[in-house]
Amino acid sequence: MKELLSLNPYFARYKFRVLGGICFVIAANFFRVYNPTVVGEAIDSVSAKLSIMVKITEEDKSGATDDLLMLLGRFFMIYLAVALAEGFFTFFMRQSIIVVSRLIEFDLKNKIYAHYQKLDLAFYRRNATGDLMNRITEDVSRVRMYLGPAIMYSVNLFFTTTFAIVTMWQINPEMTTYVLLPLPVLSLLIYVINRKIDRSSEAIQARLSDLTSQAQEVYSGIRVVQSYTREAAMTDHFAAESDDYRNASLKLARLEAIYFPVMNFLIGCSLVLTVWLGGMQAGMGKVTTGNIAEFILYVNMLMWPVSSLGWVASMVQRAIASMRRINRFLDEDPSIQNKGTTPLQLKGDIEFRNVSFTYPHTGITALKDFNIHIRAGEKVAIIGRTGSGKSTIADLLLRMYDPQQGELLLDGLPIKNYDVSTVRSQIGFVPQDVFLFSETVSVNIAFGLPEKSKAEIEEAASAASVHDEILRFPQAYDTVVGERGVMLSGGQKQRISIARALIRKPALLILDDALSAVDAETEKKIQQSLEQAFSGRTALIITHRIFSLIHFDKIIVLDDGQIAESGTHDSLMKQGGLYAEIYEMQQMEHREQLVS
Repeated sequence: MKELLSLNPYFARYKFRVLGGICFVIAANFFRVYNPTVVGEAIDSVSAKLSIMVKITEEDKSGATDDLLMLLGRFFMIYLAVALAEGFFTFFMRQSIIVVSRLIEFDLKNKIYAHYQKLDLAFYRRNATGDLMNRITEDVSRVRMYLGPAIMYSVNLFFTTTFAIVTMWQINPEMTTYVLLPLPVLSLLIYVINRKIDRSSEAIQARLSDLTSQAQEVYSGIRVVQSYTREAAMTDHFAAESDDYRNASLKLARLEAIYFPVMNFLIGCSLVLTVWLGGMQAGMGKVTTGNIAEFILYVNMLMWPVSSLGWVASMVQRAIASMRRINRFLDEDPSIQNKGTTPLQLKGDIEFRNVSFTYPHTGITALKDFNIHIRAGEKVAIIGRTGSGKSTIADLLLRMYDPQQGELLLDGLPIKNYDVSTVRSQIGFVPQDVFLFSETVSVNIAFGLPEKSKAEIEEAASAASVHDEILRFPQAYDTVVGERGVMLSGGQKQRISIARALIRKPALLILDDALSAVDAETEKKIQQSLEQAFSGRTALIITHRIFSLIHFDKIIVLDDGQIAESGTHDSLMKQGGLYAEIYEMQQMEHREQLVS
């Protein structure tokens, strides 16, 4: 149960509702346990009245019958009043405890969602999206079943059992002892079976996460799946995983199915003992007929709470397994510690001092003893082949990661001195892997800046050379782009992403291979627009191509995580090194395209 102790702060938050619910449980069970007493007294009273009526004359039977009807009517009204009171308090019992479980579910989902957003990129690269989704939905749902029904039935079981046993003991201790003999056997069975349920529940949740991840991956990459006609293969693979999940679930269902037959058998034994011992005790004058009826009602009353032990225990075990999975993620500390408090009005001065960085999830070293100083307002291109460490520079500037060695400075101070959100809010970033939300074009361009006017949105789109194309969309800027921008071409998505960065008017603009999906003519237009957009701010262009229409103050050529060459276009061409080689290859490709 230690995994569930983390829920205690939530109970404390709603303690008055919980305490109110427990009070309603006590009141409901008081009236529930009182009803058999009413029945027992009614049977004894009616039996006494009938024995008197047998001995009286025919003339007196008319009055005695009226008295009997009045007696039955009185007991009926008492029974009805007690039943109504029980129903009243049971209603508020459920309203209190079940509502608390929904409130805690709401709080827990929000906490997990907020925690997810604090975690770093390394965490997301280690864990599948489907698993993340499963923990915030299916696992939280199972925890809620513990918070609501499991706790409610457990508290209800305690008070029902306590009140019933105390009342039975007051009637006849000997009968009570024998009637309750099967309960210890039941407790032992629950303990044994629940240990197996705990192990099975965690395995099932892990398989469900795998299924969710696989389905999410296939849906996201459906175009690739269909293009390679792999639908049947993916379906077979999913069916095989589903079979494993089904078999594990059936195994758990078989374990849970043992509970109810065993409980019904043991409770049936209690009923048989009640009738047999009750008859013997009544023959000796130790109990009345009404007492036997009370015992039968109490045993039946205990049937559901005792039978629910298995169900409640199963819910608790599943909640423990799910809470363990949730806590593993909640206990994850982001590697990016946001402790900076120094105010920042970014000018754009950047310095890498002996920076080395290795990706924690792969062990690949991306930068080795990297040194560079970019002054505020400079336009710098970072060029290199795939895997040379270019994109890592952008990740470090945005503090998606921190370097293991060396220091990164912004405006002369270590980047860790500043609040992460403050740094990121003053940087315009266009990633290589463009992501658009399933919203309108205008919402995507002004993402995070809803106060931006239509004119400012159109200005940013014009700077990214996409304004004219947007106007040709069915609803222009109000066109919904679909999931991940599926309604747009690759080039359109990239340019809208560029517009999203430009609308922020950032002090530092970073473009990470942002023109890879556009044609040569569009690339030329964007380069001309960007030349103007770069004015007055620091610009960092990360690319594997050479932009001939943009004048760069400095060009850095990376190779295997280190600076291979540095200088202007003309000086690098004179050196005849790696930059010149990349330029010649690019020119050759361009000539081949013209010929074809």
